[in-house]
Amino acid sequence: MDDLAALRQEFSGAEDAFLVIVIRDHRWDKGAFSRLERAMRGVCEAYEECGRQDLPRWLVEGFWLCADWLPDQTEHPRFPRPEPPAYYEAALTRLRDLQYWLVTGESPYLPGSAVAEL
Repeated sequence: MDDLAALRQEFSGAEDAFLVIVIRDHRWDKGAFSRLERAMRGVCEAYEECGRQDLPRWLVEGFWLCADWLPDQTEHPRFPRPEPPAYYEAALTRLRDLQYWLVTGESPYLPGSAVAEL
């Protein structure tokens, strides 16, 4: 499955989608987050390479949910956060970086640098 198709599944509420797990189970699933983040990064890279200007609304809304809605939900005192705080800070920063990248078409990372897995 390509990254765009993976994001369509993630953002349309597939049973194992990261956002569904956050909403339904009130937990952060690291594996599901990694899958989501990799697909988001892949779409950003592809859109930047081809210079795409037309972004599907569902895609922009999905990135918005991840970067703007998710922090409020997962930073609530009753939301379980078993990982070290630095992990969540890095994950939420990554989501904001990816939203910036999608919307502007320019990577916030240095050219040629590897983006660390979270």
